[in-house]
Amino acid sequence: MQDHTNDPTWKQAIGGSQMLLVAFGALVLMPLITGMDPNVALFTAGIGTLIFHLVTGGQIPIFLASSFAFIAPIIAAKGRFGMAETLGGLMAAGILYIILSGLVRARGTGFITRLLPPVVIGPVIMVIGLSLAPVAVHMASGRTGDGSTQLIPYDTAIWIAMISLLVTIVMSIWAKGFLRLIPIMFGIIVGYLSSFFAGIVDFAPITNASWLAIPDFVAPAFSFNAILFMVPVAIAPAIEHIGDILAIGNVTHKNYLKKPGLHRTLLGDGLATSAAAAFGGPPNTTYSEVTGAVVLTRNFNPRVMIWAAVIAIVLAFVGKFGATLQTIPVPVMGGILCLLFGSIAVIGLNTLIRHQVDLSQSRNLVIVAITLVFGIGGMALGQIEGIALCAIAAIALNLVLPGKGEAWGNIDETPSA
Repeated sequence: MQDHTNDPTWKQAIGGSQMLLVAFGALVLMPLITGMDPNVALFTAGIGTLIFHLVTGGQIPIFLASSFAFIAPIIAAKGRFGMAETLGGLMAAGILYIILSGLVRARGTGFITRLLPPVVIGPVIMVIGLSLAPVAVHMASGRTGDGSTQLIPYDTAIWIAMISLLVTIVMSIWAKGFLRLIPIMFGIIVGYLSSFFAGIVDFAPITNASWLAIPDFVAPAFSFNAILFMVPVAIAPAIEHIGDILAIGNVTHKNYLKKPGLHRTLLGDGLATSAAAAFGGPPNTTYSEVTGAVVLTRNFNPRVMIWAAVIAIVLAFVGKFGATLQTIPVPVMGGILCLLFGSIAVIGLNTLIRHQVDLSQSRNLVIVAITLVFGIGGMALGQIEGIALCAIAAIALNLVLPGKGEAWGNIDETPSA
């Protein structure tokens, strides 16, 4: 393993800018979809990453940024409660991570795997991706995410969306080396250029923006209903967090679940998410794309991620930079999202396949079926609906239905008592 810990500062800074570039496409796409300020997202990704490294003692080469798992709940909550109360719910979701961190420290990791086996997590992740499919199609068709307004003529929009999607697919499959890690970036660039030649890019926001500007921070407000709506959504990203920590540990050949410990990484992620919501930014999550960049570059120095965070914070105060991002036409994002949202659903499906969960078993079939229909159909019980309700239903069914061993499929990974 190549040691980069003694690299000069300038080399670490370049490495950090490279890691930020890998994360950049997904980082800014999420706030653009949900109506948040991309400059705020850059700021909170930087702040969140610094908090994570402070809590974990700067031992893990991880970068935190906008979580796609929260897109559908944020869109729904904004329409129902408003942005301020949605942010309050996101702060509470971060607190759930903190509570999980305390439970892990007190009781170890076994209770998480008993509470959240593959038959629970798989369909919940599938719901997160599939419930967003209409948003991607609306945007690819030139409409707003909810489909209420036609922003760009359909014939123009669909061609731009398909070009953006095709470029993203080509780069993710056939590109080599570092270029393969930034397919979203290429999709956005080519889509933006296509939009420019089609005459649908409005440059007025860039002209009117200042070079230096304070990001559009939004203060959260708190309501019980918004918190109840948002908190259960954090269950799936919490499991994703554990997977990402295991993945980066496999890359660096270190057991981060023991040192600094899963309780510390969950605490760092939770504090980062709550801090992001406190400033009006999207919730944070560990970025698998950046882990891929660590594998490629063989740069395992956690200080590189700190530099990435600092650069993100600096960019957040460049007004024209954020204004440029906001001029990206909706079909560019819509085309790329057709792939990204589908990929989320496939991750959930792969969870069931990888663990060989037998869906011919009645209990497993019931859990997956109810989870998918409740989540995708938008079932509501009181103030809980959609993804939040399906996550609670999946956990409850797994706990009360007989035959819990079947939740783990044919691979013997059932945690010891």
